[in-house]
Amino acid sequence: MKIIKYLFFLLLLAIIGGAVYVATIDGEYQAEESRVIDAPNELLFNTINEYKTWEKWGPWMDESDDLIMEYPEKTSGEGASYSWKSETQGDGIMETEKTSPFTSIDQKITFITPMGESKSDVYWKFEKIEGNKTKVTWGMKGKQSFMEKAFWVTQDSTLSQNIKPMYRRGLEKLDNYTKEAMKQYSINVDGVTEHEGGFYMYSATTSSIADMSQKMAQMLPAVHSYMRQNNLPQTGMPFTLYNEFNPEQGTTIFSSAIPTRDKVVTPKESKILCGFLPQQKVVKTTLKGDYVNLKEAWEAGYKYITDNSLETQTESPAFEVYRTDPGLQPNPAEWITEIYIPIK
Repeated sequence: MKIIKYLFFLLLLAIIGGAVYVATIDGEYQAEESRVIDAPNELLFNTINEYKTWEKWGPWMDESDDLIMEYPEKTSGEGASYSWKSETQGDGIMETEKTSPFTSIDQKITFITPMGESKSDVYWKFEKIEGNKTKVTWGMKGKQSFMEKAFWVTQDSTLSQNIKPMYRRGLEKLDNYTKEAMKQYSINVDGVTEHEGGFYMYSATTSSIADMSQKMAQMLPAVHSYMRQNNLPQTGMPFTLYNEFNPEQGTTIFSSAIPTRDKVVTPKESKILCGFLPQQKVVKTTLKGDYVNLKEAWEAGYKYITDNSLETQTESPAFEVYRTDPGLQPNPAEWITEIYIPIK
């Protein structure tokens, strides 16, 4: 009997000692991972801000076959949320508490466990760096309860050490998901239509085809600035007029233009001039996607002309209209470009 009492006393001492030890452990934790992703910060922010995209790149999808995602009416922005259920991973809720467009997102995550609810702060930071690259930081911080500290004492690693590999894998999947999303495109030949034409302000140059985009990035702002300084109304979206295009020699003569309402007489020394597009019959092709797909879109338009025994109007230059401003729409997959090839 004395032995039993002695063993019980030792067990009690061990329990008390263990409890004291667990109580003295600092329960505060923080874990974060960063990755530089070749995508605009606006696109990455919008992707993270919309919870319905998370099942496309979330790292926990690799670890659970029974994960059920549930979405309320609001899934993006402040006040948005989603929840999940899983017998293997447990249940939980994620809520967005604060957003600073294109720079940060603050969220609250709640894990529902047999030991009760466990809440932590989740944060995202988006740091724009050179070009269209963005440094994305994903982190979690919080304070563990006594029972949580007791649990992690029995494990081979800490909570932070378990979170970091998952976040690292999630950022890698986010990188791949974003790249694939930006590559999506579609080409549709709309067929024969009438283009209404009209006046336009423009700047023209001779260029190698390879240097076109670089020169265009300088010319269009110059045209826009001239129109603003002279109070000329912009009546349509910017376009490129191909006065000459020689793929064999790799050269082109083109104009960067913006439609305006009336004919404008410019000074002799001005590099910005006024032109006029006549109302004419054209074959229209629409590209939804990155400009790198323009060559394929042009080929589709000319193939339609050949297949339908149409004849191009060589005296009128072909042109492409940019319906989407890349500065306002960061995802190239959403850019709309219309191609117009004049026909007889």
